[in-house]
Amino acid sequence: QVQLVESGGGLVQPGGSLRLSCAASGSILSIYTMSWYRQAPGKQRELVASIASGSSTNYADSVKGRFTISRNNAKNTVFLQMNSLKPEDTAVYYCKVAVNHGDYWGQGTQVTVSS
Repeated sequence: QVQLVESGGGLVQPGGSLRLSCAASGSILSIYTMSWYRQAPGKQRELVASIASGSSTNYADSVKGRFTISRNNAKNTVFLQMNSLKPEDTAVYYCKVAVNHGDYWGQGTQVTVSS
């Protein structure tokens, strides 16, 4: 089993910044791709950003230039630095990690962008 603990969500004004963290622990031999998804009310969950084990990254068009994904392999942790936040970024953000025996999801952290 793998446990994911997310942190860093909250309420921020438009134009502000937040940094999300997701730490993985448990039965892990190798972590492959680490990703952040989000789901807004009434919408489907969508991929925000992903980072492969070799550190290549992929971003949704809506967040390119504003969000940065990174990882600390020594600590099995993935980060999402979110700058220039917009009201449309409001959602529950979930991390997902692909390990040697399957994919695991975090519990989600709420991000609200509002004045």
